[in-house]
Amino acid sequence: MKKYLILIGSILTLGISQGFAKPIIVAASLPDLGSIASYIGGDKVEVFSIAKSYSNPHFVEVLPSYMIQVSRAAIYLKVGLALDQWADQIIDGSRNNNLLTVDCSNGISVLEKPQTVSSALAALGDVHPQGNPHYWLDPANGVIIAKNILETLKKVDPQNSQYFEQNFDKFKKEDGRLFKEWKSKMSKFKGKKMIGYHSSWVYFASAFDIRIAGYVEPLPGIPPTGKHLEDVVNIIKNEKASFLLQEPYFPDDAPNFLARETGIKVLKVSPSCNDVKPGTYFEHFDEVINQITGR
Repeated sequence: MKKYLILIGSILTLGISQGFAKPIIVAASLPDLGSIASYIGGDKVEVFSIAKSYSNPHFVEVLPSYMIQVSRAAIYLKVGLALDQWADQIIDGSRNNNLLTVDCSNGISVLEKPQTVSSALAALGDVHPQGNPHYWLDPANGVIIAKNILETLKKVDPQNSQYFEQNFDKFKKEDGRLFKEWKSKMSKFKGKKMIGYHSSWVYFASAFDIRIAGYVEPLPGIPPTGKHLEDVVNIIKNEKASFLLQEPYFPDDAPNFLARETGIKVLKVSPSCNDVKPGTYFEHFDEVINQITGR
């Protein structure tokens, strides 16, 4: 019997040393962060996201099931910049004292950071006093997000640090290669104007040198009035805006009106990728860019 126990113990030890240990469970507020984590973590991680690509990331209903999921996680990836404040309630409710929470906005050059935000203005809509939080839509920021995730995975699982470093290097190279390809595809839109529904596309526009001439919303999170839409019609005509990007969780009425009045091309595209698989962060840029260019 003793020999059998020694043999079983040896098999278990060998299995762990060969990578049969349980994966690190990583929770992410958005699938974009989750997809990058899957890439860096490889087969050493198990990743899930709370918000979905078809839902508004500013407003997520906090469910007990999310707290249960996060209670089993080792890492939580937050967007930060006040976008996913709902995540704090999930994290607190999970009662997971060992959870490492990562603010993935660490090191990001934040755009549209207001000098001052009055309480009256902040109460009107999704005005972010820390700046625009949709930074994952610049491919260059994907590398910064990946670096934040890399450092956290190395803390949780130092034995696999080299493995995570190799995946990070691979991600960085692929991101750089694809970014050049995307810029080439988007070259004919360089310097041209677009309309946004919400302020989701600021980093994307900056990355590809597109100008945002106006928004369907008069302020972030505020539905448009008839008067405001008249102003947007004039902006589209005067600025010769090429296309309008509409998030799928906003109503169609206003974009359809603008299309009828001006002929502008309305593209309904999510700001987030649709899965946490390793390649979906990159595939999402392909999807957006192919819609814009008609390819």
